[in-house]
Parts: sequence; structure tokens; C-alpha cells
Amino acid sequence: MAQFRPDHYMGVSRFHVGYYRGVLAMVYAINEINKNVHLLPNFTLGFDIFDSCFSENQAIETALAFLSGIQKPIPNYICNSASMIAGIIGEFGSSLTIPVARILGVHHVTQISPGATQSTLSNKLQFPSFLRTVPSDKLQTYDLAQLIVYFGWTWVGVLATDNDAGETGSQSIKTEILKTGSCIAFNEKIHVRYSTEKFSKLVELVKKSSVNVIIVHSSEVHIKPLLQAFYVRNMSDKVLLFTANFPLTPGLFTAEILFLLNGTLVLSSPLGDMPSFRDYLYRLHPSTEPGDIFIRSYWEKIFTCNWPVNGKPITGLTNTSALCSGMETLTQVSIPFIEMQDIIYSYHPYLATYAFANALHNMASCKSKAGPFQNNSCPKMKEIQPWQVMHYVKNVHYKTEVTEDDLSFDVNGDAMTVYDITNMHILPNGTFRFVRVGKIDHRAPPGQEISINMTIIMWNGKYTQVPRSVCSEGCSTGYRKIVKEGQPVCCFNCIPCSNGEISNQTDSDNCLICPVNEWSNDERDKCIPTSIEFLSYDEPLGISLAVIAMFLLILTTVVLIIFIKYRGTPVVKANNREMSYLLLFGLKLCFLCSLVFIGYPVRVTCILRQTIFSIVFSMSVSSVLAKTITVVIAFKVTHPNSKLKQWVGLEIPTSIVTLFSLIQTVICTLWLSTSPPFPELKTTSVSKKIIAECNEGQRTFFYCSLGYLCLLAMVCFIAAFLARKLPDSFNEAKHITFSMLVFLSVWFSFIPAYLSTQGKYMVAVEIFAILSSTAGLLFCIFLGKCYIILLRPKQNTKKHLMVKGKLS
Repeated sequence: MAQFRPDHYMGVSRFHVGYYRGVLAMVYAINEINKNVHLLPNFTLGFDIFDSCFSENQAIETALAFLSGIQKPIPNYICNSASMIAGIIGEFGSSLTIPVARILGVHHVTQISPGATQSTLSNKLQFPSFLRTVPSDKLQTYDLAQLIVYFGWTWVGVLATDNDAGETGSQSIKTEILKTGSCIAFNEKIHVRYSTEKFSKLVELVKKSSVNVIIVHSSEVHIKPLLQAFYVRNMSDKVLLFTANFPLTPGLFTAEILFLLNGTLVLSSPLGDMPSFRDYLYRLHPSTEPGDIFIRSYWEKIFTCNWPVNGKPITGLTNTSALCSGMETLTQVSIPFIEMQDIIYSYHPYLATYAFANALHNMASCKSKAGPFQNNSCPKMKEIQPWQVMHYVKNVHYKTEVTEDDLSFDVNGDAMTVYDITNMHILPNGTFRFVRVGKIDHRAPPGQEISINMTIIMWNGKYTQVPRSVCSEGCSTGYRKIVKEGQPVCCFNCIPCSNGEISNQTDSDNCLICPVNEWSNDERDKCIPTSIEFLSYDEPLGISLAVIAMFLLILTTVVLIIFIKYRGTPVVKANNREMSYLLLFGLKLCFLCSLVFIGYPVRVTCILRQTIFSIVFSMSVSSVLAKTITVVIAFKVTHPNSKLKQWVGLEIPTSIVTLFSLIQTVICTLWLSTSPPFPELKTTSVSKKIIAECNEGQRTFFYCSLGYLCLLAMVCFIAAFLARKLPDSFNEAKHITFSMLVFLSVWFSFIPAYLSTQGKYMVAVEIFAILSSTAGLLFCIFLGKCYIILLRPKQNTKKHLMVKGKLS
């Protein structure tokens, strides 16, 4: 029968109900094992209790006392040779476990912790004999980050104990949370020894922060002063998420502070229901457990009374408290201690006890010459060594008969890959209980590790559903995030996607560019097929330009017919009638070539557009230049013996037209042979349409041909300007001068207009330039002559022209 040994109990000033509950769970498991005829038959388990009093120095001293076998430890000496040490269960906290584990590791004494979670303890080089029934912080921090993602929280704060365990844990939590894309608003330290002023500054920081969720990586002792400060400042609007380092002790917090914890979530080590243990707790009574030196202190805590021992209370409650009668019964009241029997303090010491028992059972069951040690030997149960126990505990694999939990340790000494998610409910009568609302099980299929029943979660009074905790509200579809300068990535502004880009998901970091044949809709959340834009015959602009071109073509044809019909008249014969025919034919081609620019661009039309236009216009301007030179030569040959007489005729005008047209033809030939124009679909940043246009290829050739045309027009303009004072009878230099002035004005205006437009309007600008400049030549040179031919036939005589020449 297990007995408490007061000679090995290091007394403390304050009784801790939670730790006592863990001791009772171990006692309950030992009693259960001693009664089990199938587990360790013919063996009886016993135990000693040592208290570390929340002190690392005390923890080291108790570990050495355990090894020495006496209350006052002597390092490296075992004073009780009859003691058979199987191992140690404890500590609960990581900060106290680490120094103990270092000492026990030197002596290969197995230590199973029911609560230490720091990931450093998984290092078997530093802690070779340490094992635990709870997951390590490494798994806890990862699961904590995934839980943050599950609830959609991206902006959280972190509070951790100001010690090595708290520093390591908080940094691990921060690292894992940042990996998920969430952000840490603050990462602050807390400690029970902090001053009131320091806690006030911390409360002010939390209050000003926009976070609604705070992760607490601390024991209840260190968080208590901060919760008190929260209560004073009426800060009940923050949701607390506690790590597995937070086992709650009944009676530690006042009713007001418990109110702040209403709706708190706890990522706790796996819990197990032990119905028989509940009954065991209800049967506890100081009179039935005379060997339990803690039962009276526990009774005082539960019923708030004084148990008199020699006239004095045990725990030092107020003198006004009633004396315990011993007639109190646990079944008559709702006690948090009973409601919390399945928390870490109870369940995991129970598992650790069974781990030792099954290991010892395997040792006792070892068959001769089939053992795990040298020469296949088995351990001697009356002389068991700590390192032998460690071997069997590390390889234990068992299932408890009551809870049916399957437990084994991995190579790092870690047993569990499961976390329970519990929710703290504060009841109207001031009591509380933890409700299991979900779990995180890494044995589940990928994507199904987290399972939570959202309907049974109770949040604090401010929230009726999952609270929002974000630095910036998410961006809707059609927008992308842009991080605020100097802020974490979770603090951002939302800006709409540019034209031609979309975001079809919320909180997009970047916008997606639509495919070539698609464009973004007005909401910028999807790409839609775009219409292809080009100057067609089906739209008013294309029809208007085509009609104007055909009208001018017909008008030019009519003028040509008139000139052919009246070819014998002086007005037609003057200034080289053949050049007039050639010029009118060229003007017809100019009007016709404008039609090539209308319609969907294909390879043939792209090649013909600029080249035919350039050559035809060069021929027309060359014809005008030839007419001008003909006039000059004609008026210079006024003397019979003039040497210029031999140049009078068609040879000079024909040569001029051929030469200057040939130069333009060479430019166009080089253009087509090196980088010919080709059709392409162009997507612009300011249009929802795809522009079908002709890419000019090497645009240098385009500007060279256009520049040559303007140069030719300027030469013609200068020649005509110099010949303007010749007699008017047969001189059309003034008309040519004005026509070239119109021509140059149109094309010099065309260049900036052409460069400032795009799509079909760019094509329309060029067509307009072609039609207006060609019409200028037609009207300025031939309109007056047609007027005389048709309406003033009396002036269409040589005599009239000669008289006019004399008068001028």
C-alpha cells in the first residue's frame, strides 16, 4: 500500500491544490497497479514525495536528496543501499525540470515529466534519461501557429514568462507564427516579481494595441498579477490563448479575475477521462487517510475552514474561518477541483506511473538468455540499476486498462503527438470548468489534423462568434495588398488592380495579368474576352473616311476626264499637259491607297500600306516638281538662241519623276527586305480592347520615307516660290506654291498627332493626312483651271492668256 513519507517532504508556505491533485493521480495509479494481478504480480510499488517549492535551487537539492537516499543530500553518495530506485515522475514546469534532468542524466536515472514541454529536453545528448508524456514545445508552437491560421487571426500578441523557458518558447512561437504569414503585435515578458509600475506599462501597451487575441506562454503564478491589472483597467475584451504551460489551480484566482478568463482557449496536453479516479476523489477524507500529510490542508482549501491540530489551523487561514467539522462531503458541492480532474495535473502523472509499471513488468518478465543486455542477460530485480530501468522505459509500449490510451516514447523521449483544445467556462456560481472543444492530431490524414466543434465554444462577453484579430481588414477581390511603410506585412492598405490585371482571391499580395486575348472587368476580379479594335468599314469613322476617299477619287476622275476632253485648249496645254495627266493619275492612286488602311490588318495590307503610300505620293510630288521646273525652263527660253531650248520637252519632267520616285522605291525596297511591316495584336494599359494594327517593323525606314517625302515637297515649294513672279499667262507656280504649303502643313501636323494616338484613331489620322494633303494638291492646282474650262470658256483662248500676260 502506498504511503506518504513526511520525512521526505520539503514543506512550503502555500499549499498548491494542482500539484496535490497530481500526487493523488500517481497514488491512485499505484494503488490500481498494486491491485492488478496481471501487472507486476508479487511486486508492490511505493513512492517518496519531494517538493521543489517553485525554486531551481530547491529542485536541485531534492534531486540530490533522492539520489543520496537521505533528507540532507550528499552529492555522489548513496546512503540507503536498500533503496531500489526505479525513477522519478516530475517536474511539471520546464524551468525546474531542466536542472533536475541534467543531474539525473549523469546517473542514468529515468525521469518522466507529466508537464515539461520545452523542446530542449528532447536533446538526448544533454538529457539522456529524460522522457515525458506531453508533446514538446516544438510541436506545440507549430500547432499553435496552425490554430491561429484556423481561426483566421493574423495579428496577435505574445506574453511569456521572463526566464529561459519563456524566452525560448516565445521566440519559437513568434517564428512559427511568422512562417504562416501572421504577425506579432508585441512580444512582452511577465514575471510575478515585476513591479506594479512595470505591470501598468504593460497593461497600457496591451490596451492601446489593436490585437484582440493574446497568446500566453506562462504559468498561472506569473500571469496572475497581470490579470489583476487587467481587471483594474476593465480590460475584458481580449481573448486569451494559453499554451500547455498553463494548468489552472482552483482557488488561486479571485472571482473577478476568473471573469476575465471566461472564454479562454487552452492548447493543452491530451486529456483522459478517469471515472474511477473521480470516485476516488469523492471518497477522500482526513480520517480515512491518516498517512496523507496533505489531506487536511486540502480539506481547508476546499471548504474554507480551519482543521485544528493542537488548536492551530494547518494552512494559516483567517481566524474568522469556521473550524472544519469533518462532516463535510465532496459530493454535496460543485468543486472546481473535481471538475478539473482530467487536466494535466491528474492525467499525465497517471500515464507516467503506468509507464514505469509496465517497464518494470517487462523487466520482471525477461526470459533467461533472451535479455537485452550483455550476453543476452536479464536484470536482477533485487539489484536493478537505473540504466536498466531507463532501457525498458524507453522501449515500453502499453495501453492502460482504464483509459485504453496507447503510449510509447520516440527516440527523443516524447510520447504524444496530440493536443486537446479546451475552452474555459465560468459558471454563474463563480465556479469554472474546462470543456474540450477540439483537438489537433498529427496522426490524422493531411488537412484534417485540426478538428473543432465551433458551436460549443464560449467566447467572452464581447463576442458571440469567432473574434476578429487583424491589423488591417482583408482586401476583397479586385484589390491587392501594399504593406504600410515601417509596419509588419499584416498591416497594409488595399489598392485596386491596374487595368488588365485581376485578383480573384481575397487578401492577394499581387494581381494577375490577364492573357493576351482577355481584359479585366470593372470589378477587377476576372478576365473577360476582349474585343479587337481596328478601323473597319462597319463603323461610322471608317465609312466616313471611305466615302470621302471615294468622292475625292471620283472628283479626280472627273477632272482627268475634263482635261482629256479639253486637251486641245490653251489652259490644258499650258505647263505640260502630260504631267497634268500623270499628276491626276497619281492623285487617284493616293486616294485609293487610303482605302488600304481601312479593314482588319493582314500581312499583305500591312506591307502595302506605307510602301504604296510613300511611292505614290513621291510620284505625285515629283510630278508637281516637274511641272514647276517645266514652267521655269519655259519662261527662260524666251530667246531663240538660248541653250535651255534643248531641255524643253518631256525628257526633263519624265526624268525628274522617274528619279525621285526611284529613290523612294529604293527606301521602301530596303525596308521590305530588312524589316517589313507585319500585323500584330497589341494590348494597352488604358484600354479594355486589343488593338489589331500593323507593326511598322524598323520604324527608321518609316520615318525616312516620310522625311524624304516632306523634303521633296519642300524642294518643290521652294522652286515654285522662286517662280511665282513669272508672267501669269502660263504660269501656275503660285498655285503650286500654295498647294505645297498646304501639303507641308498637313504632314508637319500629322507627326505629333500620329504619335499621340493609338489604335484605329492613329490609322484615321494618317488617312486624314493622306486625303487632306491630296485634296489640297487637287484643289489648288486644278480647281481654277476647271472653273475656266467649264464656266469661263471665253478665257480659255490663247489670245486671252497672251493679253493677260501683257497686262500683268
